[in-house]
Amino acid sequence: MSEFTFHTLDTTPEGSKEILEGAVAQMGTIPGLYAVMAESPEILKAYTQLHQAFTATSFDAEELTVVWQTINVEHECHFCVPAHTAIAHSMKVDPALTDALRNGEPMPTPKLQALQDLTLSLVRQRGNATDAELEAFYAAGYGQKQVLEIILGLSQKVISNYVNHVAKTPVDDMFKPFAWTKS
Repeated sequence: MSEFTFHTLDTTPEGSKEILEGAVAQMGTIPGLYAVMAESPEILKAYTQLHQAFTATSFDAEELTVVWQTINVEHECHFCVPAHTAIAHSMKVDPALTDALRNGEPMPTPKLQALQDLTLSLVRQRGNATDAELEAFYAAGYGQKQVLEIILGLSQKVISNYVNHVAKTPVDDMFKPFAWTKS
């Protein structure tokens, strides 16, 4: 069996049903990512808990978007880049920032650039940031707490990006206006 199951409320395992019902109540539908993850209630629960935890960090909406989209673009996630573009719009993030992230352009401020630089370093070097990279991050106004919070966001995005890759999750209609391919 090579194709993944996209669960509905009628087919989902019992342990995933409450989360899918919550998605329907909040978004009016079950996003494809959740429909795939529902096969394993444990991954769906872990993903949603990581999402809640990451959004409760010290990062503001722009910084959350920088971390999420930097990872999504680096991982070339066809689903998460459009999904997080929609999320950024709902959080009132400047579209110029989301466009810069989607297109691999410089960040609009030195502080956001430092955030993107360290996030990319952690992704590309599997967490092995150099002392110089950390010092540049700290010099931009961040601290050790934010290093750990990037790792939290990375944990969330590894789950969703990798699931979307293996499941070939189609982009949901609500995210199609923000479709993306790496240039």
